[in-house]
Amino acid sequence: MASESSSYTLYGTEFSLYTGKARAYLRYKGLPFRERLSTLRVYKRVIVPNTGVAFVPVVETPQGQFIQDTTEIIDYIESREPAPAVYPPTPRQRLTALLLELYADEWLLIPAMHYRWNFPRENEKFLMAEFGRVALPHAPAFIRRLVARRNAARFAAMLPSLGIQPETIPAIEQSYEALLDDLETHFSQHRYALGDRASLADFGLIAPFYAHLYRDPFPGALMRRRAPAVARWVERMFEYNPPHGQWMDNDAIPETLLPILRRQFTEHFPVLRDTVAAVASWVQAHPGQRLPRRIGDHRFVLNDTESERALMPYPQWMLQRPLDYYAELESTDRTSVDSLLRETGGIEAMSLRVPVRLRRENNRLWPEPSSSEGTLSDA
Repeated sequence: MASESSSYTLYGTEFSLYTGKARAYLRYKGLPFRERLSTLRVYKRVIVPNTGVAFVPVVETPQGQFIQDTTEIIDYIESREPAPAVYPPTPRQRLTALLLELYADEWLLIPAMHYRWNFPRENEKFLMAEFGRVALPHAPAFIRRLVARRNAARFAAMLPSLGIQPETIPAIEQSYEALLDDLETHFSQHRYALGDRASLADFGLIAPFYAHLYRDPFPGALMRRRAPAVARWVERMFEYNPPHGQWMDNDAIPETLLPILRRQFTEHFPVLRDTVAAVASWVQAHPGQRLPRRIGDHRFVLNDTESERALMPYPQWMLQRPLDYYAELESTDRTSVDSLLRETGGIEAMSLRVPVRLRRENNRLWPEPSSSEGTLSDA
C-alpha cells in the first residue's frame, strides 16, 4: 500500500491509450488512487500549470508532485512502492520487458490509431460520445458534439505522420492480425507476458490493446472473435491488486513470445535506427536546443510496402532504456541474453550506438551535454 495516508490521483480518460497503461499499473500495485477526468477545465487549471504540457496521463503523488509520462510514472512509483515489483530482476526477462514496452508504446500506436480512425461507420458514434463527454461533460449535447468533432479531427489528422496511408493499410492490418494471432497463442498458455505475474511488458502492451484495440467497437469485436484469450488478458490487466504469481523459472522467455520479438526487430528497429540518425543530425544543426515533437520524415517498409512517415525523437529516449541495460550487462549475463537475441534476430539491433543521447527535463526532450562523444554503429 502507499506509504502516505492520502492517495494518488490519476488524470486521464477511459479512451486514452496511455492512461490505460497507468490505470492498469496502479490497480496491479494495489495502490489507493482516485481518477479525475481530464476535461478542458482540468487541463487548464491542473495539468498544464503543473506539468507545462497538455498531455495525459498525469499522476499526482500523495506529496503533491505531478508526473507526466507513463514510463516515468512507473519508475517513480517503483522506487517508492517496490512490492510487487514489475521489473524482472533477471537479464533475459528484464530486457524482454524493456523491449516490449518500447514496441507497444511506440510501434503499436500504428494499428491502434488505424483501427480507431479508419472505421468510422463502426466507431464514430461511440468516439464522438466519448470525446464530447470528456471535453465538456456538463455542456448541452450539441456543444459536446461540436467540440468532440474538433478534437477528434486533430487526432485523426495524425495518421499520415504515423505512416498510416491508403497504400500501407493492408500491410498494417496484416502485421496486426499476425501479432494478434501470436498473442492469442501466448495468452492461451500464460496469464501474463512472462508467466504468472505481470511485468513492465504487460503494462506496455495494455496501452494500445485496451483503449483502442479492445474498447473501440470495430477492433474490439475483431479481438473478441479472433483472439478471445487476448481479450481475457486485457480484462485481467484491470483487476485490482490481483494474485501475484511468479515469472518463469530460470530467466526463461516463453517460446510463444519469440515470434513477437522477431517482429519487433524486423519492423520497428529499422525505424529506430533512422530516428537515432535523424536526432543526431537535428541536434548538430540546432545545438543546445530543445527538440520538437517532429524532426523530419523518412521512408519505411512494412511487409514489403514502402511509404513515408514522420520521425519523432521520443522513441529514441525510450530506446535508450533497453540499449543501456544491455550495454551494462556482465559477461555471463550478456552471454545468456545474446543467445536470446540470436534466436530472435536482435543482435544487430542491440548493437546500435546512439551518438546524441536524449534526456527528459520538465517533460521536454533535450540533448545530453556529453552525447556528442558517441558514434552510430555500422553493424
